[in-house]
Amino acid sequence: MNKSELVAAVAKKANATKVAANEIIDALIDVITNAVKKGDEVRLVGWGTFYQTKTKAREGRNPRTGAT
Repeated sequence: MNKSELVAAVAKKANATKVAANEIIDALIDVITNAVKKGDEVRLVGWGTFYQTKTKAREGRNPRTGAT
């Protein structure tokens, strides 16, 4: 399911317009993204947990040549 299909499904389920459903989904994504950027953890039971992790830097390679 892509975003447009999600918007259509939410609009149908909530008996709302696609424009309203799109605004709500965008707002939800923005709230989760901003909370994670601040270092907070967003836990939605039955759906997922969103948090930021730090990973060590690693050396990249060119897949064609194998050069670092």
